Amino acid sequence: MISSELRPHAESNLRRRFVVGLTLCALASLPGALSAASRAGSARPPVPPAPGFDADLLAGLAPRSIGPAGMSGRVAAIAAVESNPDIVYVGAATGGVWKSLDGGISWKPVFDDQPVAAIGAIAIDRRNPAIVWVGTGEGNVRNSASVGNGIYRSADGGETWTHLGLEGTERIHRIVLHPDDPDVAWVAALGREWGENPERGIFKTTDGGKSFRKVLYVDEKTGGADVAMVEGSPNRLFASMWQYRRWPYYFESGGPGSGLYSSLDGGETWKRVEVEDGLPEGELGRIGLGLSRSNPEVVYAMVEAKKSALLRSDDGGRTFRTMNAEPNVNPRPFYFGEIRVDPRDPDRVYSVDFTVRVSSDAGKSFSTLIRWDEIHGDHHALWIDPANPKHLIAGNDGGVAVSHDGGKTNRFVSNLPLAQFYHVAYDMDRPYNLYGGLQDNGSWRGPSSVRQGGGIRNHFWKVVGGGDGFETLPDPTDSLQGYALWQGGNLSRWNWRTGESKEIKPAPPAGTALRFNWNAGLALDPFDPRTVYLGSQFLHRSTDRGETWSIVSPDLTSNEPEWQKAGESGGLTRDASNAENYTTIVTIEPSKRERGLIWVGTDDGRLHLTRDGGATWASLEANVQGVPANTWIPAIEASTHAAGTAFAVFDNHRRSDWTPYVYRTDDFGKSWRSLATPQLRGYALAIVQDPVDPELLFLGTEFGLWVSLDGGKGWTRWSSGFPTVSVMDLAIHPRENDLIVATHGRALWVVDDITPLRGLGAKGLAEKLRLFPVAEAGQYWQPAEDGGFGFGATEFRGANRPYGAAITFLANGDELPIAEPERERGRLIAKREREGTKASATASTEKGASADKAETDPKESAKATLEIRDTAGNRVRRLKVDAKRGLNRVYWDLSRDAFKRPPTATPEEPGFNPSGPQVPPGRYEVVLTLAGEERRGYVNVLADPSSGNNAEDWQARWQAILEAGRLNDAAVSAIERIAATRRDLDAVAERIRTANAEALRDETVKEAELPLAAEAKAVREGLEKLETRFWWPLDTVGITPDIDILSRLAYVRGYLGSSWSRPNPTHLEYLRQARQQLETALTDLNAFYAKEVETYRAALAAQKVELVPAAAPISVP
Repeated sequence: MISSELRPHAESNLRRRFVVGLTLCALASLPGALSAASRAGSARPPVPPAPGFDADLLAGLAPRSIGPAGMSGRVAAIAAVESNPDIVYVGAATGGVWKSLDGGISWKPVFDDQPVAAIGAIAIDRRNPAIVWVGTGEGNVRNSASVGNGIYRSADGGETWTHLGLEGTERIHRIVLHPDDPDVAWVAALGREWGENPERGIFKTTDGGKSFRKVLYVDEKTGGADVAMVEGSPNRLFASMWQYRRWPYYFESGGPGSGLYSSLDGGETWKRVEVEDGLPEGELGRIGLGLSRSNPEVVYAMVEAKKSALLRSDDGGRTFRTMNAEPNVNPRPFYFGEIRVDPRDPDRVYSVDFTVRVSSDAGKSFSTLIRWDEIHGDHHALWIDPANPKHLIAGNDGGVAVSHDGGKTNRFVSNLPLAQFYHVAYDMDRPYNLYGGLQDNGSWRGPSSVRQGGGIRNHFWKVVGGGDGFETLPDPTDSLQGYALWQGGNLSRWNWRTGESKEIKPAPPAGTALRFNWNAGLALDPFDPRTVYLGSQFLHRSTDRGETWSIVSPDLTSNEPEWQKAGESGGLTRDASNAENYTTIVTIEPSKRERGLIWVGTDDGRLHLTRDGGATWASLEANVQGVPANTWIPAIEASTHAAGTAFAVFDNHRRSDWTPYVYRTDDFGKSWRSLATPQLRGYALAIVQDPVDPELLFLGTEFGLWVSLDGGKGWTRWSSGFPTVSVMDLAIHPRENDLIVATHGRALWVVDDITPLRGLGAKGLAEKLRLFPVAEAGQYWQPAEDGGFGFGATEFRGANRPYGAAITFLANGDELPIAEPERERGRLIAKREREGTKASATASTEKGASADKAETDPKESAKATLEIRDTAGNRVRRLKVDAKRGLNRVYWDLSRDAFKRPPTATPEEPGFNPSGPQVPPGRYEVVLTLAGEERRGYVNVLADPSSGNNAEDWQARWQAILEAGRLNDAAVSAIERIAATRRDLDAVAERIRTANAEALRDETVKEAELPLAAEAKAVREGLEKLETRFWWPLDTVGITPDIDILSRLAYVRGYLGSSWSRPNPTHLEYLRQARQQLETALTDLNAFYAKEVETYRAALAAQKVELVPAAAPISVP
């Protein structure tokens, strides 16, 4: 019996909440209720009105996607273009849609700006592969499966999407397209996982998705599990219906609603396949369908029953016979149950389950094809190339694998960052590391950034725990050891030095069974790094890192016996995996402000507080008004600003309630106020308060990341550079001030240095120009990447933290563009419409063209200038920045401007200013200029701790570098002068040829006999000889010896910059030799100009021809 307390809220209440949210906030556009612009496939919905703010203003603080991708995430759907199988689409269970144009070598996300990220089905139109249909909401209905909002269609290969409807279906597992009529499609919709609803079954559209009809429906408990079409006969269809339901404490698969159906008229009418036709007796569960393309009379059905079986029909589905009823033929029906048939061989069948198994005898026997030790297990999708059945693409809990030999060997796709994190933690190393547990992928430790080239690659991540990984915590005193939790409260203490992973789960007291959640609560005491807390129904405490445990609380749950049936879970097929463990502690939050103060939250909605380390407890859930009873508490955030302040997040989606519940207390839980506003969309999962600015909050919901600058009065979704995805955990690094985001579907993200958001507020965001304080920037070496280089496009490289000083400024003004291209395009169109101008109209007139260009040229007015100056006020570095409206961030790489560069074959871009050598440590002024406004600040450049230099060492190093630079500049000046003289010689020769054109045409004189031709030739040849002493000209062919001055100076500058240390005698000797070589060459060059060039100049003057005016000799500074 189902408790009335756990029945889902009424459909009308859920819809009413959504409609209100949509009315008040376009950004919170409900699934299926998208704006006209979004339905047309253009920009994302507009940003909500106050009290939120424009999300585009955050574009300058775009998060870094750091991965990992080596432990990818669950993939639920795969489709490829039959006529060009290099075009592949992958639907991640919680990570959106990804597209490859090269057979899975490289990928790009194409669904990031849609309202949901859970993908259940993908279908490609055979006649026009640019048409792609996507069904949202995962059909593998495990306890952590995410939700969808209906069906989408793209007409341009995924570049833009139109939402078609079926928003109430929650999860779509299959889409079948008519092979000849692009307007006809069938959809298998499972409906709600955690409740009943009528929006489920088999749907059909005959107008390209403008409308859908429910053509096969059983009841509110039974959904459409699968639908398949007979090849060559689009009116012959098969569909399976599945009665299923999940509660927080129990899962039930199977019931009288489940069944197999066939249709001969395109789904208009259906016939149920009965026991008499060959189906197993009794109630049925999930049924997977596999139809043969080579023999349309062959139909397979993987049927869940009391005795599950693989069935086959050889008469087009009229009758079936059992091919295999062994106990493992259908090992976990609710999670797998897929069957595929070789397109050319009707007897070759693939079972997609824990592994990919294959049968060559029509399913009578199976053998493992894709092994666990080669490719991650738990498979959900398998695409077989119809033209080449040896080409397979498999999707599983660990990502995607590609085979070209029928599955004998497989290539893991290692560049899809789909990791499904549950939690994230950090250490205090430099750079700091991140820790977290992943769905079916263990627990890991990896860097937030790396101090080498190549980005954050997969091999930097190290496994520290197994199972389904959950909370993973480093020891605060030693980051090479810590704790890793896996399902059911299993806890290990790992030591990276030794490789040991010691199991330390507390033993149950005599006569008492412990209940640990799938994702149990775990925490370390902020005041004692040896103290660990773990939650069952009790709070367990260890003061010796898990060697011994004591219970410091009574049962903090409801202890409702009816909700303690996890061992019976599964329905027709037992599935007791700890996923339904209930009435357990899921959140433990010790205060960093007050020792002994601990907040505890449970999965059945109990909220407790102790202020004496567990001696006494206060029950607080009754004080939280507006939250349904027994609502899951996934996160509590104890404020670092006041001991009595805390934030609590409640998640009721397990009763089909997507309402975000976010609360705050300032009196130790005696009273609570809601921070949820109409702007929020998606059930809330995590919250973090900034440790410096108490008004700065970040919230994670099932549909994204949200930020509030005013303590929760208003929220804005962080959409700039961050996808729609479930945000399961948040943290702020106390030293680096980074926001760390753990997503369940897109791995980890980092927003570097959020200090500009502190104290900002909506009013601050409106300032015309503001330069924020610049954090200290440390120097360090960046060696080459590990393991080689040139790894190709398959290598994942997480975005690294840029080297140098992060300079952040805020800019506003009508002349400034919006960072998001589509929004900027819309702004410009609206501006033209307001001004009554046409798209081709120009922004200025010729009148006043001599005025300040910044006032008339929008491109120029959007340019900001950053200058870095030393303590003497000398300019060290100058950067031109394309300023955008809102926050802008520029990284100064701690270098000075480059020394002079010789001419290049291709003209450099205007304003190009490359980096030079690294500046010495010290204090530098930052000067920002934009549209006549100036702001100033400072940055401290810190020495690499490994340098060992004192002030004299740094000065000696810097002076040597500057001397080498001055020599370089003198050499380049010589090269420039030679080039200018050569151009002048060419101009003079052209003038003389023009003056003697008639004689040259009549051949009465040869070019070599023209006036001053011999003198010009001598000058040119002399310059060429001199030039090769300075450098090898651009038209030089072949590999040249490094004997020229610029090459020697490049070596010298490289030697001086190869270490932080002061120059050694060898380096100084190289510098002396280069200086001597340059001085000799300049002496000869100056002499040549003083004699040969000057003589030629005088001869030209006699002919009344002017050469470039004489210049002073070039000397070595």
